[in-house]
Amino acid sequence: PPGLGIVPASLYSRTRLPQGGRLPPMNFAQLSAAANQVVTAVQRRLPVAVRAVAENVPVCYERHPDAALLAENQEPDLLGMFVGHEHRGELAGGSPLPPQILLFLENIWDYAEGDEASYRAEVRLTYLHELGHYLGWDEDEIAQRGLD
Repeated sequence: PPGLGIVPASLYSRTRLPQGGRLPPMNFAQLSAAANQVVTAVQRRLPVAVRAVAENVPVCYERHPDAALLAENQEPDLLGMFVGHEHRGELAGGSPLPPQILLFLENIWDYAEGDEASYRAEVRLTYLHELGHYLGWDEDEIAQRGLD
């Protein structure tokens, strides 16, 4: 159809696939809106004590890791990252940044191979993984909980 362009995320489930079977790519605003919906839904399902903690750590949506992160030897295809001190951690622990979860949405979209359901599932998993770091869990504890 003429003017295929970008299809709003809310319409993806009702949209016929264009010839070739692939949806048009989502733009950053759509990726952000979808990710925010997922994070909000995940937070609502957390146990009350964990929900209160989770709602207090900001989630920042970025396209990709920035030059500063890449200069720290982070991978360019990184999906998410927790920065700052852990919950109940010491402020003097050497991190000058307040705690926050970074989600790299275009990397997650690429990882999901342009599939919205896969994108939403990976946003959920990545958010929970990074929230685990905020809660003080190491990689083994995160893996034990199925969040790797």
